[in-house]
Amino acid sequence: MLPIILTIILLIALMFSISSLMKKRNKAGITGVKSALTAISFYLIGITNLLAYWFHFIGIINWSITVILLILGAYFTKYMPVSEK
Repeated sequence: MLPIILTIILLIALMFSISSLMKKRNKAGITGVKSALTAISFYLIGITNLLAYWFHFIGIINWSITVILLILGAYFTKYMPVSEK
């Protein structure tokens, strides 16, 4: 029962986070995919780990995908817009 509740909470948090990210990007006038790739990589890490838990492929495949997505997320931070404050 607990894994189901935690999965629902994670999915709700992901949806809320994605919608707030999109609102902030629209409000700031940021367009393009390159500046969003860091956030997309981090969202994919959460989704990958959730799927790994439910489909029982926790292991070297999951770790490899997570590390690759972390490296991609770190790489694409150079395309994030700089704050003007």
